[in-house]
Amino acid sequence: MCKRIFLLALLLFAALMGCSANKPATDSKAVEGEITFVAPSSPGGSWDLTARAMQKTLNEQGIIEEPVQVINIIGAGGERGWKHVKEQQENVLAMNSSLILTSYLLGESQLTYQDFTPLATLSTEWIVTIVPEDSAINSAKELMEALKKNVHQYKIGVSPKLGNDDQLSFVLASQNSGIPPQELDFFVYENSSLVVDALLAKEVDAATMPLSEAKAFYESGNVKVLAVSSPERSKEMPDVPTWTEQGIDLVFQHWRGVMGPPNMTKAEIKYWDQAFQKMTQTEQWRRFLRGHHWTSLYKNSDETAAFLEEQSQLYEELMRNQTN
Repeated sequence: MCKRIFLLALLLFAALMGCSANKPATDSKAVEGEITFVAPSSPGGSWDLTARAMQKTLNEQGIIEEPVQVINIIGAGGERGWKHVKEQQENVLAMNSSLILTSYLLGESQLTYQDFTPLATLSTEWIVTIVPEDSAINSAKELMEALKKNVHQYKIGVSPKLGNDDQLSFVLASQNSGIPPQELDFFVYENSSLVVDALLAKEVDAATMPLSEAKAFYESGNVKVLAVSSPERSKEMPDVPTWTEQGIDLVFQHWRGVMGPPNMTKAEIKYWDQAFQKMTQTEQWRRFLRGHHWTSLYKNSDETAAFLEEQSQLYEELMRNQTN
């Protein structure tokens, strides 16, 4: 009799284990119903690409059961989308980047990272400076020397707004080259494609943008890439020197993350910690990062909260130095 009970217990345990193996990797009761990821930018941009890759990986890998939709809310360099998320009660998350910090520090937004629930930091990439293929400028050092001689002769294109990492990396390079950053002439466009259109139409003379968004134009021969903000040359653009190689002290990365509305419960935060940790460990997600020349920078909710505080202090100091 005891043997039968023992065998039945083993069979029951095995059955339960088999069922749990097919369950999602999250506490599914914490979040129920359709989930919305907000990409606060145009389709095809880095926030949009990130949101859609998250959607596919989370659902296709069975990490969560709930259906996920991606919506684009465009305008004000991300602020319209972020305002939408702040007003929601549940199941709506937004992509973010350093713009959530710098827009507030520049006085362009009343929103701060503290108005949201930090959930994850996901990826990072490097930033490049480009000029038209027929430009007389052939290196970042030449560009800095030209700016020193006549800073207002050169217009610099950037998107989607001032204060983002693309602009700030160029500001730092200029500052480290002895050029007063407040003298630089920046022209703002909605996205990188429009920046390149302006560059080729001679509306601007140079531009700064993420490596992944410049790569297609670089490969087509429409632009020259003068420098990359990485500590070593990029595998994607091995013939492009770093700023440091050209005697200009600059290493600067561009990160992206996810945040939710304020007042999320501990159970909801735990749900997304589990989901995003599992997602970033999948080959599908890693393949997405490789395909866009991004690097994993996964941090959970607690780590992201500390990271945002650290980054906020860094950008505040950078902007203070810029205006002095």
